Amino acid sequence: MGIKGLTKLLADNAPKAMKEQKFESYFGRKIAIDASMSIYQFLIVVGRSGTEMLTNEAGEVTSHLQGMFNRTIRLLESGLKPVYVFDGAPPDLKKQELAKRYSRREDATAGLDEAIKSGNKEDIEKFSKRTVKVTKQHNEDCKKLLRLMGVPVIEAPSEAEAQCAALCKADKVYAVASEDMDSLTFGAPKFLRHLMDPSSRKTPVMEFDVSKVLEELNLTMDQFIDLCILCGCDYCDSIKGIGGQTALKLIRQHGSIESILENINRDRYQIPEDWPYQEARRLFKEPLVCDDDEKLELKWTAPDEEGLLNFLVTENGFNSDRVTKAVEKIKASKNKSTQNRLESFFKPVASTSVPIKRKENEKAAKEPANKKAKAGAGRKKK
Repeated sequence: MGIKGLTKLLADNAPKAMKEQKFESYFGRKIAIDASMSIYQFLIVVGRSGTEMLTNEAGEVTSHLQGMFNRTIRLLESGLKPVYVFDGAPPDLKKQELAKRYSRREDATAGLDEAIKSGNKEDIEKFSKRTVKVTKQHNEDCKKLLRLMGVPVIEAPSEAEAQCAALCKADKVYAVASEDMDSLTFGAPKFLRHLMDPSSRKTPVMEFDVSKVLEELNLTMDQFIDLCILCGCDYCDSIKGIGGQTALKLIRQHGSIESILENINRDRYQIPEDWPYQEARRLFKEPLVCDDDEKLELKWTAPDEEGLLNFLVTENGFNSDRVTKAVEKIKASKNKSTQNRLESFFKPVASTSVPIKRKENEKAAKEPANKKAKAGAGRKKK
């Protein structure tokens, strides 16, 4: 879910903090990508028709591999340097949200069965997408594929978005790419949406700058985290009756959730029992992330052609010619990715402040002599 309604809230109240960018404008940039979110998109979109999905001869789904392979090649061909970050164990506080998602999938499965019985194609399409779940096997398949492609993979100890944000804050990558807005709540300096959308959609990338978000909303980072918790996040329920605009108004007026709770009309707003907002706040401010430079060393290497052919063609039934051509694209992109962005070619111009000061000093030194000469000339006239 991410942060409920945050995109609209920022569009209405902090429009200068978000801007549309062309996909190609990220040439030469290192981008940390939330892998699970991307895999979920591929499972929903790639090769899907109703309940039918791409599979190999063994009947195993391959939509995630097809999507990851093609989309990553697109990134590499455009000169981007993707880093895929995979989720680790979720925090205990998120288990409640995961349980809700499981329940929603169960309801969707029941709805899908009814739609299939009635032959309602629209409902079949709708409910089948809601039953999709990214499994451990999907993740392992994509990790293997990416490593064979020569693309760095990072396994987060917990939340992938938190690890992505940590990479961005440490200046190891330029931005974080995901669809969940809580990347901003984790403090990612720059956040990208729609980077992984299919090129056929021609959707511009939306870039968010967290410093401008705080500036336009006139909030500190702590207050912004509290705002996100009030809007609704994955870690706890929100206060019923409080949407984004009301949450922003309350944070501006009272400064923190604690102060809001002291002043809120409890007859009007229903506060969840044993509301763990403080623990949610801590998870956003101090998430479990890896900070081991050795494990976070980012290297883009040449693709393992033999390994890719074996994994994709032999094991998963991909077309051999297409994979071979794709490998050539990856090799060609390697040369492109070694080029630097334009600004890296420009060195800072040497400061001219010293010579200017020297001239000013020389002028100042001459002024007393000139004044004496003028004074003397004045006395002679008298």
